[in-house]
Amino acid sequence: MFWQTTRFQIALDRPQVMGIVNVTPDSFSDGGSHAGERAALAHCERLLAQGADILDIGGESTRPGSQPPSLAEELARVVPVVRQAVRLGVPVSVDTSRPEVIDAVLSLDADIINDVRALQLPGALARVAAHGSVGLCLMHMQGQPDTMQQRPTYTDVVAEVRDFLAQRLHAARMAGIIDGRIMLDPGYGFGKSLEHNLALWQGQAALCDLGPPLLVGWSRKGTLGQLTGRPVGERLVPSVAAALASIARGARIVRVHDVAATVDAVKVWCAAGLGGPPAH
Repeated sequence: MFWQTTRFQIALDRPQVMGIVNVTPDSFSDGGSHAGERAALAHCERLLAQGADILDIGGESTRPGSQPPSLAEELARVVPVVRQAVRLGVPVSVDTSRPEVIDAVLSLDADIINDVRALQLPGALARVAAHGSVGLCLMHMQGQPDTMQQRPTYTDVVAEVRDFLAQRLHAARMAGIIDGRIMLDPGYGFGKSLEHNLALWQGQAALCDLGPPLLVGWSRKGTLGQLTGRPVGERLVPSVAAALASIARGARIVRVHDVAATVDAVKVWCAAGLGGPPAH
């Protein structure tokens, strides 16, 4: 099993760890820590030294209540970092929804477009389809970041998330994108309450039946704080536990802040014979 991206075929026979590089002043966990090209590149190198398989660079904070930056701001944050990061020898993912940013980073050989809006903005899907090989991740989100946590509502969260992802997967296929380029993300914490997140997590294996592998992000999120009572800076252990639990339910890539601890945990998990792809 492989994920086809611009420059790499990413093997998914073992779980992959995607390291988060937020180039924003206001992300919920590390906002401002890696803003600016020099700090962001130093963080990229640090994550690689800790064992990250993939780097995920984002210039828009999508924490609950956040407002999107202007197009010029997002480009100024992301482009210089991507230009340098693609020289580091690993797949580079860019967390963006805007077709103009997609164009800019694809011209720099970015490997993956990771979109919380599932390529729904006008022109976004066409840009990715036209490229021919860039990997993509389609995520579920109810609402938009500024309002998504105000009153999320579902009748059956697993079925509704599955249906949305199936619709976006169909749109990608109709645009000519092969399944080997596609990842799906349930979107934990994006327009979902504690109860919704837990129900979706427990039903996560149903999403694997759609075909493409799952990419999951639980790192330091609010649900982990609700479950443990820990503030965001003290959620390393819950985050690692959540990553392993997600792998157990079919995730092939986990997107994390705490790379070193997650990499170590995944090594032990795989040594115990638990790291292979899920049976279908």
